[in-house]
Amino acid sequence: MKQTSSDGGDLGGGTPQEVADKPTKGLADVVAASTALSDIDGKAGRLFYRGYDIHDLAGRTTFEETAHLLQRGSLPSRAQLADYGAELVRGRALGTLVERDIPEIAERQTPMEALRTLVSLAGAEDPDKDSNAPEANLRKAARLTAQQPILVARYHAARTGATLPETDPELSIAGNFLLQITGRRPERRAAEIFDTCLVLHADHTMNASTFAARVCAATLSDMHSAVVAAIGTLKGPLHGGANEQVMRTLEALDPRGVAQAVRDRLAAGEKIMGFGHRVYKTEDPRATHLRRMSEELAEASGDDTYYRMSREMEEVVFAEKRLYPNVDFYAATVYHYLGIPTDLFTPVFSVSRMSGWTAHVIEQHADNRLIRPDSEYIGERDRKWVPIDER
Repeated sequence: MKQTSSDGGDLGGGTPQEVADKPTKGLADVVAASTALSDIDGKAGRLFYRGYDIHDLAGRTTFEETAHLLQRGSLPSRAQLADYGAELVRGRALGTLVERDIPEIAERQTPMEALRTLVSLAGAEDPDKDSNAPEANLRKAARLTAQQPILVARYHAARTGATLPETDPELSIAGNFLLQITGRRPERRAAEIFDTCLVLHADHTMNASTFAARVCAATLSDMHSAVVAAIGTLKGPLHGGANEQVMRTLEALDPRGVAQAVRDRLAAGEKIMGFGHRVYKTEDPRATHLRRMSEELAEASGDDTYYRMSREMEEVVFAEKRLYPNVDFYAATVYHYLGIPTDLFTPVFSVSRMSGWTAHVIEQHADNRLIRPDSEYIGERDRKWVPIDER
């Protein structure tokens, strides 16, 4: 079986000279931009946001603090966090175009299609839509970060016919999202766990959706356009959707025959979603936290079946293929135990990653150069035109 990472890229192949003589397929290992936002040490399994190890941030900083760190360059003081939090609250308000069209969009479009449309509509009424100036970009970044969880919740309420609860000023972005999705005020620990999930997913160097956002921003297009490009890229099953597929796999398996079912799939050349990564050569550091949170939520729920199945799958895949779980694998059961519908797992990713996407747009606009890679032509040459009647 040809080994692939969680985002579909080849993990190797070819002699050093062959690799040097050919363009790198998928731009693997090609440095596409300089960034001060996040960094990965794939060999050691470490992730950093602006120099802070993710293990130092997860469970200690809130998603709001992390968004401030990414978008504005520093972990906020209490006063700065209060100001930023107030800005996020003001930024939740949706424009008239979005409010008017959500019901029809929810009826006609899948979740990621809907978000692509709704963010574009939101851009039409953003007061800073015609400016890429630094201060305007900061304001747009805060509004987009505030609106994304509201858009997901409003879409879900519209498609289910539910009445959307009002946001609670005492709750965080994470707490309010769980409130609006489930219809009930979340337990404190559940909100804390989901907040940590948002922190873990906030940024991850030059992944496909972030690269798409930066390519768009590099043309000096606006932030909303760049984010729409990112959402469209995340919609693709080789980038987003792996956590959804993990959950659907768990639901399809017999809990009594997990190990054999996984071995059979691997023997047949099938891919087990949620394992392997293009960058990490050891365990994804985000998976370390998500595994612990999945276990905690499973125990609290009184039914740890899916967690136990996940652990068994992890053991078999490592024994057979020496692949570690990535961020998607345990995120699936965490979201499930939190009461989030499976087809909203990828939209939840966008709620978190909005902080990173917008930070990358800010960074690109601040020191811009058009991103225009070269290509290798592999088609025919020296062909001669002939009249149409002679073809």
